[in-house]
Amino acid sequence: MKMILASASPRRKELLELIGVEPVVKIPKIDESHLPKESIIQFVERISREKGRSIYQEGFKDLPIISSDTVVAIDERILGKPRNRDEAFEFLNSLAGRSHRVITGIAIHYNNEVYFDSACTTVVFNQLSKNEIHFYLDHEDYADKAGAYGIQGKASVFVEKIDGCYFNVMGFPLNLFYKMLKKIGITLYSPG
Repeated sequence: MKMILASASPRRKELLELIGVEPVVKIPKIDESHLPKESIIQFVERISREKGRSIYQEGFKDLPIISSDTVVAIDERILGKPRNRDEAFEFLNSLAGRSHRVITGIAIHYNNEVYFDSACTTVVFNQLSKNEIHFYLDHEDYADKAGAYGIQGKASVFVEKIDGCYFNVMGFPLNLFYKMLKKIGITLYSPG
């Protein structure tokens, strides 16, 4: 099934392909700044919706538009994509030995409607030494990852446990997406 993916994330594209969706990638151009007094879920919802809206307004209205945003949150602090190595180190050091939440919002623009839902997964990291963090930063691409890590790469050894959807931590909760599609009448898997 063809859909438009309003995202530059190669992981989201790969995950959609995994379940049989052929995404046409369009990269949204929006300001992803966190607004004052905006809760984490409000932020995720606003950004998810705005990404899809920006593509919809470019005239892409024939296919469902999928847009999404993922954040890593520790306490009430959002850890986005690190601006540099020092910030990536600071992010990972703050996650070490603690639990944090990964929250992903999904918006689907379809038939002049916008549908939104979100998933939250709790992730617990082991204690990490400064040497472990530096090794990771030396050998992994962390720049395009919320919280400076990807669970599917070398950071997988840092994860003691998760409570929730693994694919959410990768950046796109497939089960939630599948349920959303069914709810709005889009069937991925049907006999025939």
